[in-house]
Amino acid sequence: MLTKNRIEKITIDVASHRLKQKLLSENPFLSKILTHANNLDEALDELKAWVLSFLKAHQKAYDYYLGKDDSRETFEALEWCEIAAIRILDYIDHTGNTVEDLNLHGEILTVNPFLPLWLAVKKGKGGGTTAYFEDMIELFRQFTGKSVRTLPSKAEVTTWMERHTSGLDEEIIKIREANKERILKIIIRNIEKGEVVSSKYKFEPGMTPEEKYKKALEWWNTSHFHLKFAVRSPELLNKMLGHSLDDNTIALLERARKKGIPFFVNPYYLSLVNINVRDALVGTDQAIRDYIFVSEELIDEYGEIVAWEKEDIVEPGKPNAAGWILPVKHNLHRRYPEVAILIPDTVGRACGGLCVSCQRMYDFQNGHLNFDLDKLKPKETWSHKLKRLLTYFENDAQLRDILITGGDALMSSNHNIKLILDEVYEMALRKIRKNESLPEGEKYAEMVRVRLGTRLPVYIPFRITDEFTAVLAEFKQKASKIGFKQFIIQTHFESAMEVTPDVKKAVDKILKAGWIITNQQVFTAAASKRGHTAKLRKVLNDIGILTYYTFTVKGYMENKHNFATNARAIQEQLEEKVIGKIPEQYYDEITEFHDHCGNMVENIDHLRKRAGLPFLSTDKNVLNLPGVGKSLTFRTIGITHDGRRILEFDHDKNRRHSPIIHKMGKIKIVESKSIYEYINQMVKMGEDYSEYQSLYGYSLGANEPRMPVYKYPDYDFEITDELSNYGETEVSQEQEKQNL
Repeated sequence: MLTKNRIEKITIDVASHRLKQKLLSENPFLSKILTHANNLDEALDELKAWVLSFLKAHQKAYDYYLGKDDSRETFEALEWCEIAAIRILDYIDHTGNTVEDLNLHGEILTVNPFLPLWLAVKKGKGGGTTAYFEDMIELFRQFTGKSVRTLPSKAEVTTWMERHTSGLDEEIIKIREANKERILKIIIRNIEKGEVVSSKYKFEPGMTPEEKYKKALEWWNTSHFHLKFAVRSPELLNKMLGHSLDDNTIALLERARKKGIPFFVNPYYLSLVNINVRDALVGTDQAIRDYIFVSEELIDEYGEIVAWEKEDIVEPGKPNAAGWILPVKHNLHRRYPEVAILIPDTVGRACGGLCVSCQRMYDFQNGHLNFDLDKLKPKETWSHKLKRLLTYFENDAQLRDILITGGDALMSSNHNIKLILDEVYEMALRKIRKNESLPEGEKYAEMVRVRLGTRLPVYIPFRITDEFTAVLAEFKQKASKIGFKQFIIQTHFESAMEVTPDVKKAVDKILKAGWIITNQQVFTAAASKRGHTAKLRKVLNDIGILTYYTFTVKGYMENKHNFATNARAIQEQLEEKVIGKIPEQYYDEITEFHDHCGNMVENIDHLRKRAGLPFLSTDKNVLNLPGVGKSLTFRTIGITHDGRRILEFDHDKNRRHSPIIHKMGKIKIVESKSIYEYINQMVKMGEDYSEYQSLYGYSLGANEPRMPVYKYPDYDFEITDELSNYGETEVSQEQEKQNL
């Protein structure tokens, strides 16, 4: 980031100069303030007086600005010009504060939003870019009423949804069948040439080409096959894709390999990538491609990636960033009082593919996660360690929810999944028995929810076998008798193009086993196209999946390519997801979905028809913040000379946090991409600029309430207020600076 002294010396370019002139000509009063003020402080005082005189005439908006009323209702009622007024005042109020810009490896940035404008007006300098001045122009158009937000109609959102194809469309199914045939024939040739040696995947002497292909088709329907033949090199990838990759993509993949970035894409998932399709289908697989192909920023940053999840940095026996004391470094993660994550010492630490914007890229960088499946096989001592890890849940006063993930929970064998679930059952039973001797008000929270976190229904749906779902059904049958009420497979679909006939079969099996399926989508740039996420919600509902979270991409500069701004997350929430908003009269009904998993498709469809909804908006749009948790309550408090916004997040007051939340205060995030860059990226993907222009105006966020279907069931006894495994921890020096 440019320092103040450096900014003062940089002459703005011609494009920025013209935008500055446009800003001043459109806003004579602003021009007068900047022209006549003797210094920036004087200009800011006059600007603040002007904006305050407006906002004080709008009492509710003024109270929101002051923090006296931060309710969701008031947030939704704010007028377009009021939102702009609050941002201008927040810019001024935070001027001079500092923030750590981890996009620039921790450089300390002084918040000074109007300095580039001031210097441009007074000296023709300041380093302000096109992105900066476009944002400023839109800000003052919004404030003065020159731009007015027009919310899209339900019909318009539906039209956007119809642009996006599904993996269940007949034409797409035929394309994938052709892709599968091409990939299988390459694998067959590689086996024939001895490039793949396997006692399991081989052909008997004298087999005809037709017999070999038939055999390979049988292999295709097994998960192990896709792991064994996963593509790990740029050369094989290009070959599998019919040599369709351009030179720049191949060069990036080669650079990534030299840098040590892992590469792992299985044949099934690769078959979802389009090649040689008609014009109307070009780009329909962009969200899938952006999960496979590395970006230049990731390559540049790999080796210097900073851990986003501060609470996942654990020193055994000492409080983590969220205040929780954990006994081991890698197996247990915790942020909230009610839930902790269990990561097994099994192949479950691996995945069925590499998502290039993975939140755990920091762990790949440090060698903790990898795709060496043999090395990740469990040691004989794992069963003993598992018992010890689960005593953490057993002896904790508030834990009632266990999320078993990785990696990917379903990468573990059926045997190991059964082992884990059986031990969870025994732990829960011991917790119940201990409670029998405790009086009301001192009883511990008992286990009510179990979740398996996995992307394998998307990456390799053939992993969902009858044997696996028998394990799920058996566990639910016995666990239901001791108080477990919610059994959830938590998965991660990114695009409706990932929903295929094979996926639908896998989902049906899970639902029939009595577990619901919830989805966490990462709101990448490609997935943030108008109507894309709304279409995904609908297609997931069609096959019986409920949406849970829509996550802003985490990370810093390494994920710049896939990052969609938080303003876009708010825009999507208020302009697109809103057409699926469930009336409160149906809340009790949707809460009962847990009890009727086998009829999930019918129940969702029935509710949608009665409520007149294209999909059920059961998910929350959020950013998973370091330490604070999931939240989309924020205010835009600054902007850099290159147009990147500085956001200040507060925690989600709709849920419980550890007590340290009150010490941590608010979290400041410098985004890696400007609104201007983001919209231009959308245009390059074929989107219409005009459909995104209102994005500049979204500078505030507020958390949505949690849907009742995701709330913990109540106990019929009173539990203790005691916190176990909790200890005070020092707030970092960086956080102290941010809180000042």
